[in-house]
Amino acid sequence: MSVTVAEEAWTLAFGTLSLEDGMAMREGTAWRLMPGNDPDRFTGLLSVADLDAFLRTDAARTPRISMADGARKGSAGLPVEDYIEEGGDRVDLPALFARHDEGASLVVSQFHEIHPPLARFCRGLEKAFLHGVQANIYLTPPGAQGFRVHFDTHDVLVMQVSGRKAWRVWDHIPFAAPTRHTPWANNASPEGEPHALLMSPGDALYLPRGVMHEAMVQQGEEPSLHITIGLMEPGLGEMLRNLLSELEAEEPALRAAMPTWRLAEPEGAAMVKDRLAAAVASLARPDVADRLTMAALDRLGRDRMSLPGRSLHTPPPGPEDRLRLSETMHHTLVPFDEGGAALRWYGGVEKLNAQELDWLMALEDGATAAELGGEALAFCRKLARHGVLERT
Repeated sequence: MSVTVAEEAWTLAFGTLSLEDGMAMREGTAWRLMPGNDPDRFTGLLSVADLDAFLRTDAARTPRISMADGARKGSAGLPVEDYIEEGGDRVDLPALFARHDEGASLVVSQFHEIHPPLARFCRGLEKAFLHGVQANIYLTPPGAQGFRVHFDTHDVLVMQVSGRKAWRVWDHIPFAAPTRHTPWANNASPEGEPHALLMSPGDALYLPRGVMHEAMVQQGEEPSLHITIGLMEPGLGEMLRNLLSELEAEEPALRAAMPTWRLAEPEGAAMVKDRLAAAVASLARPDVADRLTMAALDRLGRDRMSLPGRSLHTPPPGPEDRLRLSETMHHTLVPFDEGGAALRWYGGVEKLNAQELDWLMALEDGATAAELGGEALAFCRKLARHGVLERT
């Protein structure tokens, strides 16, 4: 049996950790070091040669490219004018090399958007977690540190590709469940003794959001190359903010006025409290949780690269071609109470009747249009044209 994109990515990222244990880890707040037994474990995803080739393209521009040096006073981030062409955003490669030679780390953000091996890997984890996954790259010279002690506002998986890097990780979380709306502001200090870790090629380190950490390369070591995988799960507050604009149009309690003319009176605060209680109660409608769920799944398909299961000149499938739902194209199936369903994907929605829904269920495991019968060939060709189906 062939390995799916999700299974391939999961094994590479988490080794022998089961899917159930991995999900439980994500739901906790404990960090975890996962030593590797193969120093070449991540070399298929990235190499220094890949970065060198990328830097010699016109895509090497800010803000994708940045540099950091923990030895600087104030912010560790280098001013962009130190390594960018004057008046533009394109990398000044000799200047970038000079800054790197002096101890600055090279940071390449969202490299999965332009590097196919990372794009496939992140897509596999997205299929497992059903939220966005990104890949940022850090190349640190010997004796240097990119960023000082900090925490991240989303869970991360650090994968050591080459070289070694010394990490310090603290158990204490000073700010519970930080998000992009509660970013690091140099206002938290680590508490307790840190755990000293030395990551070698093939090792992986899981750090939940809020876990304080720092890393550096020791003098005399080779440069360190690691990938930081960002696990971008949506926050409940963020999703509610997005949904409130729709709910306000539907719920009078959310449109109630703030009685500012009463706020100076003794009963003013009580009046606001009553109206707030009514507004909060309106969020307890049975459909709100369903709408939040659908919005989160739609965002996965809308905000990530489409990666359809076809190329520029893929011919339409024939009746004997074995087809399946694309492994790389995000899609969501929403059943209707009255039968049938809506198939939603990047940029499209297809309403399915009961017969088409049966066909789609068969296509999850693979089927030919001839096996499905009826008008299935036209149905398959339509979905294949959008990249939702692919040949097995």
